Amino acid sequence: MKKEVIVTLHAAFEEIVRTHPDSGLEFWLARELQPILGYTKWENFAKVIDKAKKSCETSGNNITDHFLDVRKMIEIGKGGTRN
Repeated sequence: MKKEVIVTLHAAFEEIVRTHPDSGLEFWLARELQPILGYTKWENFAKVIDKAKKSCETSGNNITDHFLDVRKMIEIGKGGTRN
């Protein structure tokens, strides 16, 4: 991979990194990673995440140490929200 691509991707990851207020741990939301990694459809990216979880488990790691299922509230019409 060309150095310019790596630098660009690194910058994009750093722009969306989040930090847990209590623990200080850094994390990323899949919905924000999706476009950076070139996925236009959530369904396709979700399949990749599932494969990564399986690989994590196969390698003897605890999935919940690396992947947490979170829901983000989004606004819908007339001021309502949903997960």
